[in-house]
Amino acid sequence: MEEALDVARILVSLSFLLYASWSDWRKREVSNRVWVAFGPLALALTTIQYVLFVPYYQRPDLLKLYVFSFLFISALSLMLFYAGAFGGADAKALICLSLSLPTYPLYPLQFLTVFVSPLFPLTVFSNAVLLASLSVLYTLLHNSLWKLKTGRKLFEGLEKESKWRKIAAVLSGYKVDVEKLEKSGYLYPLEDVREREDGESERKLLTMPKDERRNEIIGRVKRAYEEGRLQGEVWVTPSLPLLVFITAGLIVALLYGDIVWTFLRSILV
Repeated sequence: MEEALDVARILVSLSFLLYASWSDWRKREVSNRVWVAFGPLALALTTIQYVLFVPYYQRPDLLKLYVFSFLFISALSLMLFYAGAFGGADAKALICLSLSLPTYPLYPLQFLTVFVSPLFPLTVFSNAVLLASLSVLYTLLHNSLWKLKTGRKLFEGLEKESKWRKIAAVLSGYKVDVEKLEKSGYLYPLEDVREREDGESERKLLTMPKDERRNEIIGRVKRAYEEGRLQGEVWVTPSLPLLVFITAGLIVALLYGDIVWTFLRSILV
């Protein structure tokens, strides 16, 4: 029975996260009904397993770990959300995961031999961040192919920008037509167009595009394009469907463990 509850908690977590990932990929948004259903069900399954199968002498320590896992992951998720590094759905996913799998499930994956954090959602999070960072390889390839195909400079009109801003743009974004930026709901401008006091236009690379400024910046870019003050493509960065990477991070954590810690241990030990 205890093994069945472990399997149930894993399957419930994967089911909700897979659906949320699909929704995030297709629409870049997830209905709150997903988390309203996921959270209570996760808490119920964890509570049942704790009450029925955890020996009395282990309950105080395990309860402290469960509560700490929930509080720590919730605080981390909310902090990243308010800092703009997380979407609301991403934060809710990790919070729900801290209810369903606050620690690594003992069954049926006892063959795991590498490290996982005592706060299991933290391992999932670190795996997700590492997997998401691999998107840098895609943007580098995209920009290299664009340069080979067009034979043009990547930063035409932005030559005065610092090399660090250019490096950040190459690693996090690529160039698209203004029309595509306007129509897409998941592309964020990585550059802005401002008018100087002398009436000339000035293009500037951005480092931290945010939702609240997206439409405002797109409006300026589109106006500059229509007035002929901006030629060709503009730099954009895609909004990554982080839930896809959180789900992948969970699968890797269950079957393998903590990628980051395993890599660090391999080079330090």
